[in-house]
Amino acid sequence: MNKSSKLSVRTMASVAMLAAVSFVLMLFDFSVPFMPGFIKMDFSELPALIGSFALGPVAGVMVCFVKNLLHLFVTSTGGVGELSNFVLGAVFVSVAGVIYKKNKTRKGAFIGALAGALSMAVISVFSNYYIVYPVYTAFMPMEGIIAAYNAIYSGINNLWQALIIFNMPFTFVKGMAVTAVSFLIYKKIAPILKGTK
Repeated sequence: MNKSSKLSVRTMASVAMLAAVSFVLMLFDFSVPFMPGFIKMDFSELPALIGSFALGPVAGVMVCFVKNLLHLFVTSTGGVGELSNFVLGAVFVSVAGVIYKKNKTRKGAFIGALAGALSMAVISVFSNYYIVYPVYTAFMPMEGIIAAYNAIYSGINNLWQALIIFNMPFTFVKGMAVTAVSFLIYKKIAPILKGTK
């Protein structure tokens, strides 16, 4: 087996392992204050971000893909939630990974993750408006969804306002929380993934 084949096998094994951890983390979602109860926080993008930094942006996106593929077996959204989660996660880790690949420093990693979190936050408004919430209205009428946001802030009159005022900042904070944890553990995990330890 040549060196590139060994690298490919190691990368695939690392992606599979990170995706499995990511899937488990996705199961441990939780509600947060100042957000409607149907919006949950989780750290399932953490392994994907670490994979994107250690193995490249394609590997990070693959972790997101496999995680959501696995989650289809326990989905409650008919795959729509998983599609949105994949799109947002892929945007986050690919932007972060591409920027870090060009500037492999701690500063480069932070700028990459910051840009990724901002991109994910902006795109979340459109993915939620056009993909996720149209499906949710089959289970909860739009009036009920808006009412859930209104219970927290009475100035919400429509879904666009709700997504911009609540979901966009929440998604950005989620990305930065994942970034903070990744900075704490990356140096211990990266050598294992790269096979240098």
